[in-house]
Amino acid sequence: MDILLVILQVLLAITSVLLVLFILLHRGKGGGVSDMFGGGVTSNIASSGVAEKNLNRLTTWTLVIWVAVIVLMGVITKFQGGLS
Repeated sequence: MDILLVILQVLLAITSVLLVLFILLHRGKGGGVSDMFGGGVTSNIASSGVAEKNLNRLTTWTLVIWVAVIVLMGVITKFQGGLS
């Protein structure tokens, strides 16, 4: 069980970093932090509807995996604590 927990922790770290990056890549709606840090320049690059839709899908699936890993880690630690 310990090896599974380590694998889940690594997966949690990877998905956390990816989730932050995907969220920061989204086009700003204006007047926010994304415009402050050059969001206006990148909005021309990512102005394609297909690219934005694919980014939304990647973000959603990364979020689903992230939540599933957290739930699995909680279940594993709960049952490990009960067996000890």
